[in-house]
Amino acid sequence: MRRIVCLLVLIGFAFPAAASAARVNPQVAGLQVALRAYGLYGGPIDGIAGAATARGVAAFQRRAGLHADGRAGPATRRALGPLGRPLFGRRTLRRGRFGWDVSVLQFLLARRGELVAVDGYFDARTERALRRFQRARKLAADGIAGQRTLAAFWRRPATAVHPVLVRAVTSTPATRVRTLLNYWARVYGVDSTLVRAVAWMESGYQTNLTSSVGAWGVMQILPPTWSYVETVLLGRQVPRTASGDIKIGVLYLRQLLREFGGNSRLALAAWYQGPAAVRKRGVLPETKVFVANVLALRATV
Repeated sequence: MRRIVCLLVLIGFAFPAAASAARVNPQVAGLQVALRAYGLYGGPIDGIAGAATARGVAAFQRRAGLHADGRAGPATRRALGPLGRPLFGRRTLRRGRFGWDVSVLQFLLARRGELVAVDGYFDARTERALRRFQRARKLAADGIAGQRTLAAFWRRPATAVHPVLVRAVTSTPATRVRTLLNYWARVYGVDSTLVRAVAWMESGYQTNLTSSVGAWGVMQILPPTWSYVETVLLGRQVPRTASGDIKIGVLYLRQLLREFGGNSRLALAAWYQGPAAVRKRGVLPETKVFVANVLALRATV
């Protein structure tokens, strides 16, 4: 494990991010995801430390009061918050984990053709994709990325794998998504930092993601929830667009905040688990992890 980490760190951060690198380094993908969350990088998550990545790092460093050298060193990664640490390979990854290393794992899975949100949150979609990878590599398909699974990403498979360019699954730029999130949060009087954090956790600001149960868009709204908001909360139909999806999500989040007396933790638990389940069973352990991740992310996105 230590050998994997050291190799990646040496490849990824021994040179200025401004260097034009044709070589893909997965650790750089983790950096690009973090910069995208801050609205400072709009290119593909490609793991190449090119000029756009360097500009994003320097812009973030200026914003954070750091020396703007374009290098993603330890101080910069700490300042990036939850998405800036830890580097890939330093811990076992499982459902509920959140951070830079999860972004890298998702990037590696996506390059193998898996449809996952590359957003740093190890959700059910990421777990299913990891199980498929493990089965293909004759590993125990437990959905947990331990030492053997992480090492398998660096071994050449028996059959050729053609990596794909990992672009956000979206028809709307991340900067526009942030604008829409802020707009609808302001219209309906919901804390914009909470709205943005929920949206990032759900999709990484990707507009065209659809889950196995039909949740769609930036806010990953299920069809029954969409119908409930239209018929009960709003009284009219909402177009199936990025803006419409965000509007529905903000309205539903506002309703949950009202139902739970403005308690953000309970409202977020109800978002993830369902309000009836929260009242009947309390907040489940997996839900607590989701809530903690969203609250930690509020200062970032």
